[in-house]
Amino acid sequence: MSRRIALLNTFVDNYNMDETIDIINQSIKDGKKLNHVVVNAAKVVSLQKDLKLRQSINECDLINADGQAVVWASKILKKPLKERVAGIDIMEQLVRLAYEKKYKIFFFGAKENVVKQVVETYKDKYNSEIIAGYRNGYFDVSEESAIAEEISRSEADILFVAISSPTKENFLYNNRELLKQVSFTMGVGGSFDVVSGLVKRAPLWMQKSGLEWFYRFLQEPGRMWKRYLTTNSKFIYLVLRARFS
Repeated sequence: MSRRIALLNTFVDNYNMDETIDIINQSIKDGKKLNHVVVNAAKVVSLQKDLKLRQSINECDLINADGQAVVWASKILKKPLKERVAGIDIMEQLVRLAYEKKYKIFFFGAKENVVKQVVETYKDKYNSEIIAGYRNGYFDVSEESAIAEEISRSEADILFVAISSPTKENFLYNNRELLKQVSFTMGVGGSFDVVSGLVKRAPLWMQKSGLEWFYRFLQEPGRMWKRYLTTNSKFIYLVLRARFS
């Protein structure tokens, strides 16, 4: 990617949402393989020590900044990104694109009832023709190859993987050859929980203000406080160290 910038031991492609969707659509039309990933503050912190995760991310064909904190960091480090390109927003636009262009999608991840609800939601909103298949995100490592083969046999054009990091990134990287028939692959984290209605997404003003993490914290303070306190502090340290070193 010609607009790729290096940032805190990873890379980010400097495209806005429209440019990102255009690149993905063209790749699917041309039948070319495109591996996609988004990075946020937590993922940037993790890949500093998790070299497998770093490799899985850095060798992707397209990398977007999912978190507003990454956009702010890029400006502080004099490598300004155009905008945040959130993974869930990419997914929503691609589902609509699949309906318009007659692409097929495989949904992989989350609990069985959640992924089923996601599929039903999109069937109701669009139609059943966009569904290549679905599977929950609970599996043993020994099942990875069989799952990848199942997805490939589904003749999906698009694969969304809604599993936590680093499992989803490593699954897509480890099985990239088995999944080469799928034009576009992407990890979407907790997006299925939002689409299914299990988790409510932050208001738009909080998303734009970089406070989506705080809204998530308010929903589950007991589980999230330590994670966000530790991660955000480490991310700020990384940015400041890079800026002044």
